[in-house]
Order: sequence, then structure tokens, then C-alpha cells
Amino acid sequence: MKFATKAIHAGIEPDPGTGAVMTPIFQTSTYAQSAPGVHHGYEYARTQNPTRSALEKNLAALENGVDAICFSSGLAAQDAVIKLLKAGDEVLAVNDLYGGSYRQMVRVWGNWGLKSRFVDMYNADNVAKEISPDTKLIWIETPTNPMLNIVDIQAVCAIARKHGIITCVDNTFASPYLQNPLDLGADIVLHSATKYIGGHSDVVHGCLIVKDAELAQRLHFIQNACGAVPGPQDCFLILRGIKTLHLRVQRACENAAAVAQYLANHPKVAKVHWPGFASHAGHEIAKRQMRMFGAMVSFDLKDNSMENATRVMSRTELFTLAESLGGVESLIGHPASMTHASIPREERLKVGLTDSLIRLSIGVEDADDLIADLEQAIG
Repeated sequence: MKFATKAIHAGIEPDPGTGAVMTPIFQTSTYAQSAPGVHHGYEYARTQNPTRSALEKNLAALENGVDAICFSSGLAAQDAVIKLLKAGDEVLAVNDLYGGSYRQMVRVWGNWGLKSRFVDMYNADNVAKEISPDTKLIWIETPTNPMLNIVDIQAVCAIARKHGIITCVDNTFASPYLQNPLDLGADIVLHSATKYIGGHSDVVHGCLIVKDAELAQRLHFIQNACGAVPGPQDCFLILRGIKTLHLRVQRACENAAAVAQYLANHPKVAKVHWPGFASHAGHEIAKRQMRMFGAMVSFDLKDNSMENATRVMSRTELFTLAESLGGVESLIGHPASMTHASIPREERLKVGLTDSLIRLSIGVEDADDLIADLEQAIG
């Protein structure tokens, strides 16, 4: 079954009670039992919910996994992965990653004795050099947020496998339509489903997809024990969004290619970060492990003052100044003060995340209109 068909049909069956084509919202906290322990597969809604179960089957199919576990947010999903570890263990993470991921690893789990180190993974050989006896989890994000760097998933996962280390790939920027890390050797795939998977900026959600049934059981246990579960309405909205995932992402990627090319030729733009350019350091790897080059673009202006960047971001009319990404509407953002404000400035600057960097999440509008909006905003 090909992706577009899986997006619409995988894990979805008409409701046996009513014949409803769309998965119903099972808005219940508990389920009737005919005798103690005798039920229809559902006992309590923190543990299981039929709407959530349908979504988990669908997500597992999209990422070619054996199981999926849904959470109340992407960071709740990350929290569950880190709970596989214990005090004294180490996470080796890519050095250019979402600010919320950094904050949780350092400021939350660091207080519980977990060590996190952030390293350059763009050459897989660096990963092998950085592994220590305490390294138990390798955390990959590719394309990275917001510099759009590319990590060779297959190469890094092969190194991790030799050392018996779990790998988790944050696939949020790519979505399952563009990239399937489990096929490249990853153990766990994470999505902030708030973004491309939901696609309409109306729900907060996260998920993990795995290829090993025993690992899935461990994560289900953590989810049930800790309780960071999504509600059935949220799961319904994510299921609805998935049905057009392939259409939305393809259009957004096509728009991003046009916008990136426009910015690259603009006399007031210093540098454009987008892996679709042949000059991008990770272009060949991206071409190999992704189906298209994604719909995220970031750039620096030649006048790279904070004031000039603020002026541009405040002048757009179609691009909305807001956090998040992956919706049908185009967004413009300032990572240094928004999504990555929790990362110390000196750490941001090491990876090129300047105070003037502008990040774009390209939506599905007409590309000509988006370019015209940037033209009048940049001036």
C-alpha cells in the first residue's frame, strides 16, 4: 500500500456499531465490564481509547513501524523516551535542535542525574568519537531546527547499533511523507504531530513510532504510568489532518523551493538555509534519505541587525509572526527569541543561530503571493 492510500485507510475501519466512515470521538473516561476483568479490550481511557487506537495504527503504518504511542505533546513523547534511561546515563544529541528539547534535557532531566551532550553529527564519524561508556541514547533531529542541517540517519544509527545504543529521530520537520527513519535503522521516531501531521494549527499532540514490539511495550507502560495522554478530540483532529498530509506537504515543499530560490537571489539576503540547494553541505544526504527537501526555510539578512530582522518580521501580511510550523498557513518567526530562547546565546551562535536569523514555515498558499509578501517586507 502506497503512502497516500495508507494516510487515508491504514488502521481505519467503519464503526461496527453505526457504520460511521469517520472514526468516532469516544468521549469517555471508562468502559463497562461484564465481569471483573472481562471487557471489550478497553478498561480506562488513560490506558486505551478507541479513537487513539485507530490513530496509533495509522501512524505506525505511515512510518513502517510495528506500533505507535500517542502523547499530549511532542515534548511529552520526548519525556517518555528519556524515561527509558536512568540517572548517570548520557544522551548524545545533535547540537542544533529544538529549544524545548534542549531545555527538557538540560534543565529538567539534568536535575535527575541524566547527562546530555550536544555534538556535531553532520559527519557521522564525529558521533563515533563522542560516544562514552555512559551513552545510552542518541538523539537525532534532521532536518534540524532552525538551521536546516542534515544528519545521515543510516550512518549514525549503524554506529549506535554497534554500541548497543538506542536511537531516536525527531522527524517533525520532514513528516512521514518525506522521510522514514525506521527504514534507515532508527529505533524510535518522534513527531510533534502538532506540526505537519495535524497540519491545521488547531491541536497539540505528539507521537512515537517504533519497530520493536518489546520497546513499544516499555513505552506504553511509561505512558500509562505517567499519564501524558491525548484526549479523543485531539486524536480525531490528528486523524483528520493525516488524510491530506501528502497533499499539503507536497504543495508546501514546492512553495518552499520557489521561496528559497527567490531569497537566494535577493540583494539584501546574505544566506539562505535550505537543503534543496546543491551547495548545501547536506544536500546529497537529504536527496538520499528524503523524498523532497522540506518546507522550512531560514535566512539571514546582509544587514543582520536585530532591528532590521524585527522590521521585516513585523511587515509581512500573509506570513503570520508566530511560533510553531507545519500548518496550511505560512508563518514567520525569530528563533533566538521564540522557539530557541531557552538555549544560551553562546551555544546558539556556535551553530550559526544568530540574533537576526529569520525562520519561515511555508504553507500551501500561492507561491507568487508569498514571494510578493516577502518582497514588500524586505524592501
